[in-house]
Amino acid sequence: MRNESQIVQISLGFLQGIRWKDVFQFRGVPYAEAPIGALRFSPARPVLPWTGIRDASRHGSIAPQPPHPLRHVVRDAYEPPQGEDCLSLTISTPAMDQEKRPVVVWLHGGSYMTGAGSLDWYDGAQLAKDGNMVTVGVNYRLGALGFLYYPEVSDGIMGISDILTALRWVQDHIECFGGDPDQVTVMGQSAGAHAIMCLLAMPEARGLFQRAILQSAVASISPLSEAKAFELGKRLLDLLNVDQRSPEEIIRQLNTIPPVQIIQASGKLAQDISRLGQINLPFMPVFDHLSTTDRFIEMAAKGAGEAGIDLIIGTNREEAHVYLGSVKGLDPALVNEHFAALTGTEEAIERYRRRRPGSTTADLLSDLMTDYIFRFPSLRLAEAVYQTGSRTWVYQLDWAPPGSPYKACHGLEVPFVFGNFEASKDAPILQGASSEVVADLSTAIRSAWIGFIRTGNPGVFIPWPSYEPNQRQTMRFASVIGAVGDLAEINRFF
Repeated sequence: MRNESQIVQISLGFLQGIRWKDVFQFRGVPYAEAPIGALRFSPARPVLPWTGIRDASRHGSIAPQPPHPLRHVVRDAYEPPQGEDCLSLTISTPAMDQEKRPVVVWLHGGSYMTGAGSLDWYDGAQLAKDGNMVTVGVNYRLGALGFLYYPEVSDGIMGISDILTALRWVQDHIECFGGDPDQVTVMGQSAGAHAIMCLLAMPEARGLFQRAILQSAVASISPLSEAKAFELGKRLLDLLNVDQRSPEEIIRQLNTIPPVQIIQASGKLAQDISRLGQINLPFMPVFDHLSTTDRFIEMAAKGAGEAGIDLIIGTNREEAHVYLGSVKGLDPALVNEHFAALTGTEEAIERYRRRRPGSTTADLLSDLMTDYIFRFPSLRLAEAVYQTGSRTWVYQLDWAPPGSPYKACHGLEVPFVFGNFEASKDAPILQGASSEVVADLSTAIRSAWIGFIRTGNPGVFIPWPSYEPNQRQTMRFASVIGAVGDLAEINRFF
């Protein structure tokens, strides 16, 4: 493995990266000023030029955060340092020339509380090499430091401001890395896909990207209203014993509290608001006009249509199983109540039981959460986008390692998209898988994503028709890959 250094000049200064996995990679590239001190809760400010040659051979700090809740199934061996000076990019490119390659900007998931675009799981080197394109991983502020809302203190969208600033940085500088600012695809998983829905609804994001890939978007969970976000923000300040007599006093005190204390209090708040069968996030983007599911989906679709943005949207067959697969002792009565509340009928649980023979109560609740939190809202988004005139390609990942207790769970598609199995070889969600099957499935998924990023059509490798409400064509990535449509099970529940 060669690790020769490589220097590139952009308008801000010189960057010295490395040769990595047959591409050039630039790590810890700043796109905004460090949000520290008086800037802790401020919108992102574009980074200032620097003098000399800036070292871009090592990853920068990731946003302050608690341990990842799924670390027991992901097991990312890389434990990077945390720090508030975290607004950086990881850029992988085949060459710094005039070819003008397509660009994909990756927004990581993690419930807006954990994760980083610079983690090994998201290394874009293989994708950049295979697709002859430029990949960009974004680190942005998380938790209360990214999404605390309190009038005259914090607007609740600092993390979104970071992402917008990163996308503007790409527009201004990506040509120096062999990329084309007019061929940008944003790609995100879970909270990252949710953030893309926010971007689609924002006029400020117009022109910053031309296509979007939404993996396991939590489309059912709308951004917070200002009233709800204020309630949660006040509860956090109470936990931190912050005197709330004035905005100035709140700011003064907040700027002196170490991030670890804010994270601990945020964890207590998250625990307090958690509910069986629900995903309740204490901190996420705050947009009053998008604070219902219907409105969120409508405005994201409207933005896609007005900007002419086509999308890939998809989910995994058992998204929620990674959360509930090992849960024991669920109260069947409470689960029955949850089914009735979500579906409107007490008989729904029996339909789910027939669909999964031998199922446990946790299996059934997982299927319900998968459908109503992830799958059905994503299909609603696909249909809404279709009505605007933009195109959508819908997928479902049905494959899982034989006998895996996690099944086709949340996040399973990520290593297949990046083709980065060195980083995920010890992940329990992949244990028991055939290396040949994994390689072939990854080639199929990666080829579809690359086809979409490069040409706007993911069906260049395996035929994949775009989604239409009357056919509901969905690409199934399973032991046999192919598009199927007009699914009876969707028609019954959707």
